[in-house]
Order: sequence, then structure tokens, then C-alpha cells
Amino acid sequence: MIVNTSERTGGAAVAANRLMKALNNHGVKAKMLVRDKESDSLTVVGLPKSPLLHWHFLWERLVIFVRSRFSRRHLFEIDLANTGSDITGLPEFKEADVIHLHWINQGMLSLTGIQKILKSGKPVVWTMHDIWPATAICHLTLGCRSFTSACKSCRLLPGDCKLAQRVWRKKQRLLEDGNIYFVACSHWLEQEAKSSALLKGHKMTSIPNPIDTHIYNRCNKQEARQRLGLPVDKKLILFVSQRVTNRNKGMTYLIEACRLLEETPQLGVVILGGHAEEVADQLPFETFPLGYVSDEHRIVDIYNAADVFVLPSLSENLPNTIMEAMACGVPCIGFRVGGIPEEIDHKQNGYVADYRSAEDLARGIRWILTEADYESLSQHAVQKVVQNYSQQSVALKYLDIYQQAMAFKHYGL
Repeated sequence: MIVNTSERTGGAAVAANRLMKALNNHGVKAKMLVRDKESDSLTVVGLPKSPLLHWHFLWERLVIFVRSRFSRRHLFEIDLANTGSDITGLPEFKEADVIHLHWINQGMLSLTGIQKILKSGKPVVWTMHDIWPATAICHLTLGCRSFTSACKSCRLLPGDCKLAQRVWRKKQRLLEDGNIYFVACSHWLEQEAKSSALLKGHKMTSIPNPIDTHIYNRCNKQEARQRLGLPVDKKLILFVSQRVTNRNKGMTYLIEACRLLEETPQLGVVILGGHAEEVADQLPFETFPLGYVSDEHRIVDIYNAADVFVLPSLSENLPNTIMEAMACGVPCIGFRVGGIPEEIDHKQNGYVADYRSAEDLARGIRWILTEADYESLSQHAVQKVVQNYSQQSVALKYLDIYQQAMAFKHYGL
């Protein structure tokens, strides 16, 4: 049973849903348990309706808000897991051979709830979509290395020097009680997690997220643009984020890079995601804010309509968006951070720019659009996805992990 806070919203939800489908396509009876059910899929089960579901989320945010001296600045960069649902009594839990945790924050599971799962005797696999399982309370370390020894005072809670320390100790006790097989979505995150004092001695490996290459694939660029009402005579730069104004996604660097390219003729920018209209007028080129789109076939058209995909994130694991763009044959550009250099092979299927350098970002855009062998980049992008991130490849790797977790739980192997 796959456990995730949301069914579809967010990168972890997308990855967990794709993994469930990949496993079912390979003969495994996989179900997904979520707090936020967004479809009528029979393989996705929502938590039983209760006023407590919303209260769990609000209570955790309230505690963080108070501890932050009533500042909203880091309100969603921290999770305490001080409240959540007990899933061990659900029929789906009892029927499952393996419990596979994904992103379970914002009131889905508490640390106490995770401890009950471990004490149930079920083998537990936990896919890390960010660093939170290896730290006290943060999802992005952004240079902080406290988690390699012990999180005490936290830069995200300058007014509280005790809370992070208390959560760290609770996680320590939880992990001492039971064995979890951790899976990171990138080699980079695997190495980061292995350096955590919390996860020392736990089994860990890395497996990328899967993608359905039957859905995400190349189609005619001009026809895709016509369906979307986008111009056919421009070179289009695409930026995608669930929330475009999220500063960690680096829109400010793309804006600066575009200003450096201001004299390049016939460029346009397509923005996919919430709050896109808030940044559209800051770009020097004609901009097409598409807002939030949920229809997958329309999303595939948007990728195919682009000439280059740019994701200047300041911190990333293994972004689904880069994988999706590459599957559609679109060369990608991102900073040299996290798992991005594992996806983008520099000047083979895209361009890896120097971290936080708008100048190198602009250089990469110019190189892909005017200097490189574009068709070669496009073909290599598709090949990379098919060889490394296909459903079959990822499902087989997870099946091996499940077998190992069950053997370890039952036989101590």
C-alpha cells in the first residue's frame, strides 16, 4: 500500500501515483491511501471522512505560526508531524504486505502514527521526495548541515531554540524502534540522507521516479501550438511550477536571464502553474501565462509546444517536470544542484548552468536555441527517459526492494 498526503497535487503525489500504476501494470496489486482524494479511481483510497482531517493540518500550522512569532515566512517549509491520522486500523492497511510511505506531511501522518505502523510488524519502505525524513523539521536544508550531527536550533525558527531539538529526539526514538528501507529519488538525495545522523545504519538506496512514456512523448510542435493558441513563429521558453511565485523555483533567475537575452529576436515565454499572471509582466518578451492545468493531455501539448524547458530551482531532488519535458523531446536547462545533473547530461540533452547564475542560464538558452544541434539534443533527451525512467525499469527496481524488505522483516536477512 502506497501512502501519500495527496493523490495528484505536488511532485510526490504525481510520482507516487505513477508508481502505483507501474506496479499494477506489472502484476502487483497496488493501492494508494491518501488524505486528499481527487479522482474516482478504485485503486486510490481516501482516509475516512472526518472533521479531524482538516484539524490535523490546521493544528500543525498553528503551532508553527506561534513558534515563528506569528510570521508566515517559513510556514510551509517546516513540518512537525505532531498530529495526523492512525491508518493501522484500516482494512487496506491490514491487507497490505508492504507499507510504502511517500510524502506524508501536513497532517497526514504524525510521528506517533508512523511509530504505530512500525510496531504493526509490516515491512516499511519510505521513498524520500525531500530531506525531511533525515532532518528534524525542514524539507530543504539549503546549505545547513546540522542534520549530519543533530538538529538543535533551526534557522527557520529563530525565535525557538528547542522545538527542532525535541522533534529530532522523537524521530530518533521512532527509528530505533523499527527498521525502514529508505529509497531516495536521486543519487544526490541518497548521499545527503546517508550523511544524516538520524538515518545512520538504516538500509538505503536510490530509485528514480517513473514516467509513462506512452503518454509523455513527442508530437508535432506546430500542431501542439495551434491547439493551445500559441504563436508558431516564435522560439518558446517554458517554465513550469505548481506555484510560480515559489522563490525556490527560481523564477527571478529566469526573468534576469531573459533580460540578458532581450535583444534576441522572436523569443516568447510560456508559464504553466498557479499565479503565473503575477510574474508575466516582469519578463521582457511576450509571455503566455497558462495558469494551473490538470488535464494531462493538454500538459503534454504544452511541453511539445516549447523549444526549451528552463527550471532554475535553488533546490531539487529529481524533478518530474524535467523528466516530462525530456520525454517530449524538449532540451532542458537547470542549475547544477540536487538531482538535476543526474537528469540533464550537459550539452548532450540539455544544459546544466552554474548555480544561481542568470548569466549562465542565458548562455544555455542561447546555446540550445541558436548554436546546438537541436534534433540531436531532442533525440538524446527521449533516449535518456526511456532508458532510465520508464515504468517497467522503475517497477522492477521497487519489486526487488519490496522483496528485500519482506525478507529482512521476516527472516532478519
